[in-house]
Amino acid sequence: MSPTSETGHAGRRLVIVESPAKAKTIKGYLGPGYVVEASVGHIRDLPNGAAEVPEKYTGEVRRLGVDVEHDFQPIYVVNADKKSQVRKLKELLADSDELFLATDEDREGEAIAWHLQEVLKPKVPVHRMVFHEITKEAIRAAVANPRQLNKLMVDAQETRRILDRLYGYEVSPVLWKKVMRGLSAGRVQSVATRLVVERERERIAFRSAEYWDLTGTFGTGRTGDASDPSVLNARLSAVDGRRIAQGRDFGSDGRLKSDQVLHLDEANAHALATALQDASFAVRSVESKPYRRSPYAPFRTTTLQQEASRKLGFGAKSTMQVAQKLYENGFITYMRTDSTTLSATAVSAARAQVTQLYGASYLPDKPRTYAGKVKNAQEAHEAIRPSGDRFRTPAETGLTGDQFRLYELIWKRTVASQMKDAVGNSVTVKIAGTSSDGRDAEFSASGKTITFHGFMKAYVEGADDPNAELDDRERRLPQVAEGDALSVEEITVDGHATKPPARYTEASLVKELEEREIGRPSTYASIIGTILDRGYVFKKGTALVPSFLSFAVVNLLETHFGRLVDYDFTARMEDDLDRIARGEAQSVPWLKRFYFGTPDGSDGAAAAASAASAGNGDGDHLGGLKELVTDLGAIDAREISSFPIGDGIMLRVGRYGPYVERGEKDAEGHQRADVPEDLAPDELTVEYAEELLAKPSGDFELGVDPQSGHQIVARDGRYGPYVTEVLPDGTPKTGKNAVKPRTASLFKSMSLDTVTLADALKLMSLPRVVGTDAEGVEITAQNGRYGPYLKKGTDSRSLTSEEQLFDITLDEALAIYAQPKQRGRAAAKPPLKELGTDPVSGSPVVVKDGRFGAYVTDGETNATLRTDDSVEEITPERGYELLAEKRAKGPAKKKTAKKAPAKKTTAKKAPAKKTTTAKTAAKKTTTAAKKTATKSAAAKKSSASSRTGTGTNSGAGNDE
Repeated sequence: MSPTSETGHAGRRLVIVESPAKAKTIKGYLGPGYVVEASVGHIRDLPNGAAEVPEKYTGEVRRLGVDVEHDFQPIYVVNADKKSQVRKLKELLADSDELFLATDEDREGEAIAWHLQEVLKPKVPVHRMVFHEITKEAIRAAVANPRQLNKLMVDAQETRRILDRLYGYEVSPVLWKKVMRGLSAGRVQSVATRLVVERERERIAFRSAEYWDLTGTFGTGRTGDASDPSVLNARLSAVDGRRIAQGRDFGSDGRLKSDQVLHLDEANAHALATALQDASFAVRSVESKPYRRSPYAPFRTTTLQQEASRKLGFGAKSTMQVAQKLYENGFITYMRTDSTTLSATAVSAARAQVTQLYGASYLPDKPRTYAGKVKNAQEAHEAIRPSGDRFRTPAETGLTGDQFRLYELIWKRTVASQMKDAVGNSVTVKIAGTSSDGRDAEFSASGKTITFHGFMKAYVEGADDPNAELDDRERRLPQVAEGDALSVEEITVDGHATKPPARYTEASLVKELEEREIGRPSTYASIIGTILDRGYVFKKGTALVPSFLSFAVVNLLETHFGRLVDYDFTARMEDDLDRIARGEAQSVPWLKRFYFGTPDGSDGAAAAASAASAGNGDGDHLGGLKELVTDLGAIDAREISSFPIGDGIMLRVGRYGPYVERGEKDAEGHQRADVPEDLAPDELTVEYAEELLAKPSGDFELGVDPQSGHQIVARDGRYGPYVTEVLPDGTPKTGKNAVKPRTASLFKSMSLDTVTLADALKLMSLPRVVGTDAEGVEITAQNGRYGPYLKKGTDSRSLTSEEQLFDITLDEALAIYAQPKQRGRAAAKPPLKELGTDPVSGSPVVVKDGRFGAYVTDGETNATLRTDDSVEEITPERGYELLAEKRAKGPAKKKTAKKAPAKKTTAKKAPAKKTTTAKTAAKKTTTAAKKTATKSAAAKKSSASSRTGTGTNSGAGNDE
């Protein structure tokens, strides 16, 4: 029976989903008799501050939003920006006969459904409606087969929320007191930050090693063709039976891990190459093995984020935004999933497309199944796949841009997962010769041929290392046999240096968090977004670089809250939360142990011991958080924010940014210099610190202005070097009689150590009157935000150089004004840098200089470079990522003027029948003014708690 025919007997049904886009799509599938409305994410949560807490709560409850003394009872409040929506839902429910709660089927979605039920207090039957894809068949099946709310899932989500609130609201104030105001700590964000910081520490401690080897080009004597090349390139692998050292043989200290390998330096490598020039070479061995590669499992949340980063240049946040749109519009299944399982319907659809597109020879006899690799995988979702019982090819979807590219990626991966293995052969050839000084030299070459591409016809996974060879890449070697003589065509000497471990990218950090079983995969995008927004991490290209601030934060957490950022401890917490979700553990006792460090029935001494051990990793993995944050006397704020660089130089993280210092303040020889905030920590060497300290700092006294008698000084300011006058003591600085000192920025050609008093006085004399035109209108030369220019009334004209400000004549100025003013855009400037072809638009991407700074563009989309990007260092991948993020945001919404409310008229009302519809319309009309006022106030607040948005609550306890 269809939903429409059912409602003819059952009356009106209200269906509540999370997002307006989803509501619109589902409404189209259900038809009349159903009202589909969105909650717009969470409607209720813990309070964001004491002002939101009801007056009856005081003390710690008011501060935390959780009553820790009474079984950790949470204080829930309806979000200020959701009150009007709640009223609307209540009005709709009042006219409904049934309520369907159709939020996402995961812990958070279940919690939203529970909050809706608690707030709306329905007096009609309530059903929990669940689905994994938004198609007509899936939605109608969900209506016909509802279930009840899963209270275990709700309890598990509530426990997580309370835990994150306690963690954030108790630890964050410690950071405010000891490091800097406005910082935050979180159960997963702090651990993620620590991972990035530890990788940078490894890079700082890293010592490079130099090693050399030889590459030989050997000829077979045959003409050769594509299937049988005539030459073979091989690398020196052993000398007299000792393996030649490669990069993997060196430790991070630059030393060999074992003395069993032979380390060639430059001199020995060249000597060996010379000794082998006239040697005779022959094939020592040929080893052939069968090659087989199975397809990759269908996407889950984290693998989709990683692959979209590698292939499309998307950040994790952008990937989830695009995937959300695809899901809501019915193109893919739910995108927050730990599962790699495909339903029988999906397997059939994928197998049908394999046969249709690639032929029966690519289809395995039996459907492929994939076991989940994620421990405690959440919920019974499918993998991320195209929706429906027949997959639409990318061309059939009508999608464009980022949505097309991501859908295509998902479609290819899903179809490939049901294809046959790729098979072929891998071959290793070893070539031997004797040098003129009697040494046995062995060269080695490896090749791979693919005889049946199988799933690779549809899809090949990318790699985090841009230099890595992809699976479908063949390396064909000449067809040689043991004993075959080879001629030496060339032997080259190659020098190498070991490299520090690569910084994390968003993709590799997601992979690391998942492998360590820290946090939930569905939250990784928001976690990475949080540590970027907080300034703990910034990007250089695609690499995640920790700021100096994050070093101070992690240092404090490791030293005084060791367990809270311990990787194993965090993973065990995740296990405990999953046990609560399964009903194997109870929430309240667990929270008591975490917060008070008191197992049920223990005495105060045991509690103190448990709490004391919570900072160092000993004992039970659940310690007492409250005890840890109570006694902060042992935390030396200066010590935890100080890091030795060498030669008596210290890096310090101050409230206004990082700086280097030598000696004690006010002592003789004391030096101090600010450190650029976008400097990568591993680039702060002793040599660079010396350069910073050697730079002039403070005020440069240039002399006295002979006219005003005021001292003129040069300074290095936040926006660059400038000159200013020092006003006498007692000069009013505020009020109507306030006097502002004359100030002017230095020209680009000037510097602090060369600027003179005469230069300063000239700069501060601007704007300069050039003269007047024939009508007596004054023309002035001025230096502005966008460079030097002339101004005549409201007519401005740009000058070509700053020096013209002082030497342009009236005749020259009048000549400029005699030219017609250029309208529209100025002539296009040449690009500053070319980055390559964008993987999404297929258009060339360049860096240009714009009015508001440098930006990347593919001709259609423009994205401004961030503060931590530079034209010189930006990589193609970073450029593609910026464009992808800009596309994901969509076009900027134009502001439209609000229409004035129409005046009420006294026209006679047309007679109308009294119907329910009329009553509802009347009710909406009478409350419209109130709703408009409410919405205007709410619009100023970010709907950060909305699941469908991109943010989180501003409270420090919102970690996931």
